[in-house]
Amino acid sequence: MDDFDLNPDFFKPPAFRPDEALQHLRRELRALGLNEREGRFERQGQALLKDVAVSPDGVALNLALARRLARTPEWQPRSLRDSAQLRDLLAEVKKRLSAAADEE
Repeated sequence: MDDFDLNPDFFKPPAFRPDEALQHLRRELRALGLNEREGRFERQGQALLKDVAVSPDGVALNLALARRLARTPEWQPRSLRDSAQLRDLLAEVKKRLSAAADEE
């Protein structure tokens, strides 16, 4: 039993669907001005995300996020298992894009 079964007043969030989350992520990244090329999302040839795909077990969204925009970035693997993590990732991408714009 979880908290939702014990107290019916809780609002149970919708189930995380990695395939729908992948489509949402792609739309949001394109809206931020990133281009998808050869499995990477980049701006002006500098990669920010790569290997974006649904996990083999179908419960998560796996990807690698660059520490900063660069031609040969250092990658941080991530696994997103709920919508909150997806929102956090998009916020982090916006921050990194903003920081890259400030450096230019």
